[in-house]
Amino acid sequence: MDILEKTLELQSLYDLYNPLLTDKQKRYFEQYYFDDFSISEISENENISRNGVHDLLKRTVQKLYDLEMKLHLHEQAKKREEIHQKYDKKGSDETIHKLLEELRKVE
Repeated sequence: MDILEKTLELQSLYDLYNPLLTDKQKRYFEQYYFDDFSISEISENENISRNGVHDLLKRTVQKLYDLEMKLHLHEQAKKREEIHQKYDKKGSDETIHKLLEELRKVE
């Protein structure tokens, strides 16, 4: 898995599980993975050592992976999307397309 794929996966996990993180974990994660701040920039902004930022990010990433291992929400969402795409490609049945759109709105 390359860096871009890993970043996208972590962002998806964050979208699902961020309510389970502390405010500090959210803030550092967002700065690093969404705002593209370096560890040094976060360190300066938060008045903490670079090692402290690195450790907190590492623990946050591990927590996101642990939550996914237990709850499988990301995996289930990917499977649902694959099913949606199969139905979209399969046919011209207007009813199927309408139901899929309705299902997407609910999710």
